[in-house]
Amino acid sequence: MSASNLFRQFAAKASSAAGRPLAFIIAALGIVVWAATGPLFGFGDTWQLVINTSTTIITFLMVFLIQNTQNRDSAAVQIKLDELIRISEARNALLSIEDLDADALEAIRRQYRELAERGRSELKDVERDVSEDPGD
Repeated sequence: MSASNLFRQFAAKASSAAGRPLAFIIAALGIVVWAATGPLFGFGDTWQLVINTSTTIITFLMVFLIQNTQNRDSAAVQIKLDELIRISEARNALLSIEDLDADALEAIRRQYRELAERGRSELKDVERDVSEDPGD
């Protein structure tokens, strides 16, 4: 098994475990234990350094694990959306749209906002016509 595949599996399991309530409870209990030991260590620099170092290391490592999982999830969702576009009557030009630069994306977003505004305007016209219809 490749190192990449091993990391993927580890990252998926670690991210899943970190998102569970038990992980939060363990972390919260760790902080409570640390705070409770403060008087034993006179709330000294070493006592504070323990929590600062521990949380920094855990946070640093979790960023990479979670980012790996998020990247794969985003790629999977994008592939699913691309497939829906491909098999529908949507414009195939929208496939891999995420590769465009920010200006191109904003131009397309403006087109869709204009379409939405026209649709809302048409809906208001229909609602007005229905409410004014004396046949009801």
